[in-house]
Amino acid sequence: MPTYTIAELAREFDITARAIRFYEDHGLLSPSREGAGGRSRVYTARDRTRLKLTLRGKRLGLTLSEIKSLVDMYESPKDTVAQMNRFLGVLAHQRETLEQQQADIEMALAEISAHEDECRRMLADVESRGAETPNTA
Repeated sequence: MPTYTIAELAREFDITARAIRFYEDHGLLSPSREGAGGRSRVYTARDRTRLKLTLRGKRLGLTLSEIKSLVDMYESPKDTVAQMNRFLGVLAHQRETLEQQQADIEMALAEISAHEDECRRMLADVESRGAETPNTA
């Protein structure tokens, strides 16, 4: 079974070793320890898969606790129907959150556009009046 060092995983997934240790601290990864005083972390294929799923969950905008819950769910093949239903629920919630954020962003962009248009109109008014009146300074 292949094993990986923290540097190898960091390089493969283009993240820092610190990020990997952070995920380890949150129980998402559990490498074995080797070397003097157990200073060297050794990651298994299971750890690599869990890291990959964790990063995928982060890209989806899930919290670490949601990711851990989902990843842990797949550790035991007890009831895949329940697991899939849970995952669908999490995805539906995340979709709802992102759609609301998208609506909020679209509204903010529309407000910015309206303010820009108003400022440009006001500038054009000032410039057109300024061109008509000689500069007395």
